[in-house]
Amino acid sequence: MSVRSLRVVLPDDTPSRLDKALALAVPEDAHLSRSRLARLIADGAVRLNGTVVTNQKARASGGDLAEIDVPEPEETETRPEPIPLSVLYEDDELIVINKPAGMVVHPAPGSPGGTLVNALLHHFGGNLSGIGGEKRPGIVHRIDKDTSGVLVVAKSDGAHHGLAAQFEAHTAEREYLAVCHGVPDAADPRLRGSRGVSFERGNVLKITTQLARHRTDRQKQAVLFQGGRHAITRAEVQEPFGTPPVAALITCWLETGRTHQIRVHMAHAGHGLIGDQTYGGRRKVARGALGEAGLAAVESFPRQALHAARLGFVHPTTGSRMTFEAPLPEDMAQLLEGLRG
Repeated sequence: MSVRSLRVVLPDDTPSRLDKALALAVPEDAHLSRSRLARLIADGAVRLNGTVVTNQKARASGGDLAEIDVPEPEETETRPEPIPLSVLYEDDELIVINKPAGMVVHPAPGSPGGTLVNALLHHFGGNLSGIGGEKRPGIVHRIDKDTSGVLVVAKSDGAHHGLAAQFEAHTAEREYLAVCHGVPDAADPRLRGSRGVSFERGNVLKITTQLARHRTDRQKQAVLFQGGRHAITRAEVQEPFGTPPVAALITCWLETGRTHQIRVHMAHAGHGLIGDQTYGGRRKVARGALGEAGLAAVESFPRQALHAARLGFVHPTTGSRMTFEAPLPEDMAQLLEGLRG
């Protein structure tokens, strides 16, 4: 395995902990995150003043010489698969995909193949500079298997760090289209009394909670108000359906990006997504509110009615603001047609 050596003199105002000191001192173009540096320290690839250090909490001081042996990216064990992709944009640093519903983003024990990563490895044909020490696509954010829409993936360590920083700082623009049960309305006293639920100007629903794994079902997320991770979702009704209205097309914006965030938040507000078997429960639409076509469309919809419609971010290399949109997939378009009919 080929290795490149990086020499860094720690500045006078360096943090006293080695991994933190290196994270601040290594050149930006080295693209070494603190977690990657911690792994290199644990692997014995870091020398401080000529002595190998394997404890990331080791003491560091200004003027210390750090030498870091950085292995060249290894080939990933995940196999390329010739799966068609809908590419919205691609350059040397990143690729933007319109992911279809039903495709898992990353291989896992229950989904070792047929994933977006398998498809990307085939699409790139080995043209990857490496992410985190491996030749693999950099998954910056994910959307659920049965959610469709726009996804950006990094092709280099530099792009991965630049994009990840934007998602962590919540500066990336993420807009979703969804179809929910009921119609969220500021005039609804039930919503006004729901903890974590409020309305902003323009009848925009705002849901603010903590989210964490469910205590008994590890495949689900649960709403908390202590512990967990902070999560904020906003939603605005675009079109109600039914007489009286029993469903609505909504636009959702993520201020944070947590697992299943829109799905669990809308369910918490009492407006779970149509087709969501995990959070939507067995909620039925009143038969007198919709025509037969609308009822049939709702009852037969096979997945959560959620689509990542718009994604905006700053290109990590050029600094240009980029925005991408994915048209509504056919199944959701047919759902809306049935509801309108």
